[in-house]
Amino acid sequence: MTLELGLNQQPAHLRQGSSIGQPLTRRDGFLKVTGGAVYAADNHPEGMLYAVLAVSSIARGRVLSLDVEAAKAYAGVVEVMTPQNRPALAIDPDAKDNPFMFRLDLLQNDGVRYPNQSIAVVIGETLEAATEGAALLSPRYEVLPARVGLDDAESFVPRGVGVGNPPVQHKGDVEAGLQSAATRIEATYETPAQYHNAMEPHAIVAAWDGDRLSIDTPSQGLAMAQGRIAGLFGIAPENIHIRSPFLGGGFGSKGMMSGPQVLGILAARLVGRPVKLVLRREQMYGPVGHRAPTRQTLRLGMDGEGRLTAVDHHARTTSSTFDDFFEPAADASHTLYASPAIATSHDAVRLDTGTPLFMRAPGEATGSIALESAIDEAAYACGMDPLEFRLRNYAEVEPMSGKPFSSKALRECYQQAADRFGWASRPLQPRLMRDADGFLTGWGMGTATFPALMFQAEARAVLKSDGSGLMETGAQDMGQGAWTAFAQIAADGLGLDIDRLEFRAGSSDLPNAGIAGGSGHTATAGMAIHNAGAAVIAKLADLATADEASPLFGAGNEGVLARGGRLLRRDDESRGETYGDILTRAGLKEIEGSGKAASDPASLEAYAMHAHGAVFAEVKVDPDFGQVRVTRLVGAFAAGRVINPRLVRSQYYGGMIWGVSFALQEEAVTDRRSGRIQNANLAEYHVPVNADVPSVEAILVHEDDPHVNALGIKGVGEIGVTGTAGAVANAVWHATGVRPRRFPIRIEDLLAR
Repeated sequence: MTLELGLNQQPAHLRQGSSIGQPLTRRDGFLKVTGGAVYAADNHPEGMLYAVLAVSSIARGRVLSLDVEAAKAYAGVVEVMTPQNRPALAIDPDAKDNPFMFRLDLLQNDGVRYPNQSIAVVIGETLEAATEGAALLSPRYEVLPARVGLDDAESFVPRGVGVGNPPVQHKGDVEAGLQSAATRIEATYETPAQYHNAMEPHAIVAAWDGDRLSIDTPSQGLAMAQGRIAGLFGIAPENIHIRSPFLGGGFGSKGMMSGPQVLGILAARLVGRPVKLVLRREQMYGPVGHRAPTRQTLRLGMDGEGRLTAVDHHARTTSSTFDDFFEPAADASHTLYASPAIATSHDAVRLDTGTPLFMRAPGEATGSIALESAIDEAAYACGMDPLEFRLRNYAEVEPMSGKPFSSKALRECYQQAADRFGWASRPLQPRLMRDADGFLTGWGMGTATFPALMFQAEARAVLKSDGSGLMETGAQDMGQGAWTAFAQIAADGLGLDIDRLEFRAGSSDLPNAGIAGGSGHTATAGMAIHNAGAAVIAKLADLATADEASPLFGAGNEGVLARGGRLLRRDDESRGETYGDILTRAGLKEIEGSGKAASDPASLEAYAMHAHGAVFAEVKVDPDFGQVRVTRLVGAFAAGRVINPRLVRSQYYGGMIWGVSFALQEEAVTDRRSGRIQNANLAEYHVPVNADVPSVEAILVHEDDPHVNALGIKGVGEIGVTGTAGAVANAVWHATGVRPRRFPIRIEDLLAR
């Protein structure tokens, strides 16, 4: 279904007008808390069957046999899809022609490339029948040794990291800078594989009608998904209708179509009936992406005043044996600290694993925990307070490129967060603070940053003669509050109170809103919405200012304001008329306009665009057992214009909590013998629960940026991770005197002192 939020669809206390900057509650919140929100797996079209994946229990080899007859003999099993009977595709699922296209496992052969790879799909009248049928397949394998660790295969330098970034970059003479330094540090940090674990698993309900396809599935990019499916099945994109009004989290894992989702479409084609396929939690560890492990070595040189003379950041990461995505961890050192010499480099190994993909703050999350830990070590080696050291090495221009920042209020972030936290009373030496219960107490900090990205998008605006408005764009809301922020931008652009606005999103038959990723969705779709509103208001103004019967006659387009459902003269705001009067006199029931958004190439060339922040953490450590608890977090962030401070704080809280999780909890543990992940569930793959979440405070630092886009918006979804993980690690050192260099931080490492 298309999400339609607006007229009379929420409680009265939410319909009190709107403007950018107001802390409105979520427009979709009422539907969610009352059970009215329909997620993909909630759909049950008539005649629907259930599909269940059979997945590999080995990491490498091939399937020798499947007992298809036993599975089909089970009551309620309708069909078993294998490489032998899978419907044909228009292109090879291993084909790849752009950086956002990834190779898919779609039963193209009997090979096994990683654990949890799909090897068959069982389709049944009930979920129970399909599940039992999958168990009865009893696969037999030819097994080859699994390659699972950072040292288990020969390393190589990839052609690119992230999305086409060079694997090696440098400026200045790093070796000379290190040789001339008064103080040097060198340290190696390791981060584990991590998995997105969105609350809603990947799911699809697919139904064919000839060559027309209807889909309910969670997607962070509807047009991209539509194009991928169209290519795979050789049909026109307009013949594919994807509905994705609600997503129960994505964090990057739902940015591109995954193999299991496409298998659901293939299953529906095979049986000629609608099919639902929902991944079990343990099946999400493999085919839908993850954050790759890294080993990062940093070498820093400082002069006698604590200024950096050289930064060398090398990262080793992993990818699958069959595709190319490499975590750009070392690139975190490009943007934060001033140094005359900087070098970043990457190498990689190929393992028997599903392909790593984008996961919240890809590259920045892994890279920043190493960089911020190394900066803390460098500050201590120089005998300096960590905040003083960061200010001493504050970058007035982007260090690697030399470009000026489009805006940068990081000094203000440091000051406001430090003052609020009480940082000035922190002792320089570790293990000097204890609380009343005898627990070791530590304070640490980290700098947060994330690029201000923008993609391409479109929107359509309509003003109606009854004084209401409509805004349409195929946007996605993963829980970040996009529907609310977009409605505020739309209401502002159309000059309407928010209770007079209908907002439609979440469907592929609406204008392309781009991808909800890279913390760029609000800037991207928001600018398209803003421009669509401006376009329709301009048309309305043309009607009025050319009409002798209008009080706006002769004012000209530039001489008109839109406010409260009325056009007003700029030179005399007492003179104006309603939208309805203008349209009625023109004999129109409605008027529409469209808008597009894209980044400005000139601004990208001229400026470095980033959001910034500072996070301060307090931890308590049991001196006998080494158990760590984060008790307090204070973060201050500058991210351009804030559309809705309530929603922005929520995003900062989520990012900061994820930073705690990164530092202390998250780790996928791989069995070195089988290559299988041993904790592929939410009981043993640890993420924070309520008891783990400390006091969290997020300060919104004012920042005006005239260059990122006309609205001045930067993203907030991922920046909170980047400073917090390092702040927690540094606080643990300050409490214990033990420097964490392996994450998540382990009790045994702290007790090894």
